[in-house]
Amino acid sequence: MNKFLFAILLSVMSTVALAQVSPQSRQLLRPSIASDTLSYLNPKEYIIGGITVTGSKNLDKDVLLTISKLNKGDKITLPGEANANVIKNMYQQGLFDDVQLNVTKISLDTIYLEIAVKELPRLSRLHITGIRKGEIEDVQKKLSDKTGKIVNQNLLSTTSAIIKKHFNEKGFLNTTVTIKERQDPGDANSLILDVAVNKKEKVMINEVAFEGNKVFSKKKLQKYLSKTRARKWYNVFGSKKFKQDKYDEDKQTLLEKMQAKGYRDAEIVSDTVTKHDDLTVNVKLKVYEGPKYYFGNIKFSGNAKYPESVLSKIIKIKKGDIFSEAVLNKRLTGGEGGNDDLSSYYLNDGYLTYQADPVQTRVYNDTVDLDIRMFEGPQYTINRVTVKGNDVTNDKVVMREIKTIPGQKFSKQLLIRSTRDIGQLGNFDDTKTEPKPININPQDGTVDILYNVVEKPSDQVELSGGFGGGQLIGTLGLTFNNFSLRNIFNLKAYKPLPKGDGQKLSIRGQSSGRTYTNYSFTFSEPWLGGKKPIFFSLSAYTQGSSTGQYYPVTSPYYNNLRINGVGVTLGKKLNWPDNFFQLNYSLNVDHYNLDNYTGYIFSNGTSYNIKLTQELSRNSLDAPIFPTGGSNIKFTAQGTPPYSLFNNINYRTATQEERYHFVEYYKFKFDAQWFTPLIGKFVLMSQVRFGFLGQYNSAVGPSPFERFKLGGDGMQSYQFLQGSDIIGLRGYQNFSIIPVGSNYDANTNPGSTIYNKYTLEVRHPVIASQSATIFLLTFVEGGNVWNNFGQFNPFNVRRSAGVGARIFLPIFGLLGLDYGYGFDAIPGIPSANKGQFSFSISQSLNGGFN
Repeated sequence: MNKFLFAILLSVMSTVALAQVSPQSRQLLRPSIASDTLSYLNPKEYIIGGITVTGSKNLDKDVLLTISKLNKGDKITLPGEANANVIKNMYQQGLFDDVQLNVTKISLDTIYLEIAVKELPRLSRLHITGIRKGEIEDVQKKLSDKTGKIVNQNLLSTTSAIIKKHFNEKGFLNTTVTIKERQDPGDANSLILDVAVNKKEKVMINEVAFEGNKVFSKKKLQKYLSKTRARKWYNVFGSKKFKQDKYDEDKQTLLEKMQAKGYRDAEIVSDTVTKHDDLTVNVKLKVYEGPKYYFGNIKFSGNAKYPESVLSKIIKIKKGDIFSEAVLNKRLTGGEGGNDDLSSYYLNDGYLTYQADPVQTRVYNDTVDLDIRMFEGPQYTINRVTVKGNDVTNDKVVMREIKTIPGQKFSKQLLIRSTRDIGQLGNFDDTKTEPKPININPQDGTVDILYNVVEKPSDQVELSGGFGGGQLIGTLGLTFNNFSLRNIFNLKAYKPLPKGDGQKLSIRGQSSGRTYTNYSFTFSEPWLGGKKPIFFSLSAYTQGSSTGQYYPVTSPYYNNLRINGVGVTLGKKLNWPDNFFQLNYSLNVDHYNLDNYTGYIFSNGTSYNIKLTQELSRNSLDAPIFPTGGSNIKFTAQGTPPYSLFNNINYRTATQEERYHFVEYYKFKFDAQWFTPLIGKFVLMSQVRFGFLGQYNSAVGPSPFERFKLGGDGMQSYQFLQGSDIIGLRGYQNFSIIPVGSNYDANTNPGSTIYNKYTLEVRHPVIASQSATIFLLTFVEGGNVWNNFGQFNPFNVRRSAGVGARIFLPIFGLLGLDYGYGFDAIPGIPSANKGQFSFSISQSLNGGFN
């Protein structure tokens, strides 16, 4: 009895003592109990009174409770499957290094649980080695989402796979990736992954073999695989490296080409890529050709606009033609630049929602019958036209180039033409101009047109230095291609000059100290008055060259030249024969003052050149910088008054000052360029040029100015900046092409009165973006000069060939570098031909060299 009373007393005292201890201390006195340490011989059902989560640093505790599938108030039998399932559910997430389910308290039939976790370390950064800096940056971009993720086997495997795939696509099929983990010294629960990449050598294609082909020869099938070619010395074009993405593209092309020949059932049964040796693979494709099919009966249904006879003529497919879905789709929906397909007939006439669905209604023997089911829909009228993206250029500048006008029927052709004309402004990235029909309303047959444009820098700077005439010439030029004259007194509009009205202001200066100076100014307005497309241009220049700082006036080595000029041009866009034509008229006055100056056919005196020029041009190029289609044709007629008919001067006895005081001549020039797309992205530029300088009176002789100088890079040499047409002929020195029997050299060549030139140039783009356009080219060209038609022979030309590159930067314009080889020797100038490098800046964007 005493022992019983003592036990009760001890229990009461312990309870009182425990009640006086803090909750934190009580937890230490009552440690957690692992749930699986309870007796399996006597499992018991409890009610969960509460659940806590410990050890979580980066994960949401409520989410972890959801994953555990334990909830307050639920019944749980411990020990039992429940505690094992909780741990299993947590481990399946791949987030933890350790998970425990502990009992923190049991009160009668209520139990309190603790989920104690230890998180796996996270990735702080990747340290990639074994490849170039640029390659590291490319790989890191593809792995950027891995930082901060749990480092587990899945992360290691996906990281390795992404890197291998990246290099496999580039032809490195044997790439290896080794990953090692190390503790991040800045974070105890983070790891740095050291990733060692060994690309090894690129894998080449040893052999491409075909199986199952009967109709298509191996040579023909190989031609279809243009980017997957065996390593042979004669395979100049096409990749000889194995690249999976290019191989996949080629397989699709192979099927399309076979099906286009009428083999609609053609398929690739299987293909294998097997290792030949460490550096090469063999590619084998097993194909099924199937029978050759032909078009059978073609009927139309649902058509109301055009009868079946007209539709049949439009699609140009007859019964018995080789069956090709590619040809059929092209005739129904058109291709790039096409305007004679069935969809164009409808879309150019307002049928915006037109659709044509070709259904193969019957396939028998080798014939396929078609029913082309038409949905014409309503004829739409344009309601509103808006422009978006022109933050600098005023709306009116863009809107006046747009041919889709509210109230007109919707027209695909005018949509394409408007896009092209917006690009011709030069203020927008022509590759990103996107016309978009919006708010299509079939109830009232109206549609709005939104033109999304992306502006690009259009102002240009020319800053250069070079040698000319044995001295250093410095050049500074500024061209503002989106100038606004009306805001010239609005200081808030200066950025650095007022912009937004599509006008052009150009200021340029050249100098070599006191020996040579040249300054020019040009302002142009494409819409004079703002209401009609009347082009206006005003220009002025002054140029001087002298040796006066070295020699006195009395010295035979003294010379001086001063040329001043002003000009005004008015032009108008024409609607006939079509709206690609433009007619310009120019009036220019040039004043020459020569004192012992060589380079013209007279060296002393004052001369005036008052000339009127008419220029008729047609420009249908599809892009201003890298055209792929269209033409640019220009005919120029120029002349002065025929002074010799009314000034009573005896030109047979007149001095040079009298003879050339007012120069007289007439002049014709023709320049035509055509751009034709070839295979892939290759474009052929063909050009023909001709010029003739004539005279009214044989007693006066040919004009000393306005002659043609041929040879070199085509840039204006500072000695002859005004007064001559400078025509480039790569592979020869500047101005080195002279008529047969002429005694002039390149420095004293006054120019000739007749020239012609032919050029063939194949171009291929390398980069085409808003910030830069780069294309490579190879060329052949020929040209020559004569002084009379008795000598003229259009087939007797100086020939050359070579390669080059063009870089267009918005701020600098078009920069060019060429290497040309001249095949024909120039008498008296042994170094004029052979290999010549030539550099150009700010040349014609669409025409190459001038």
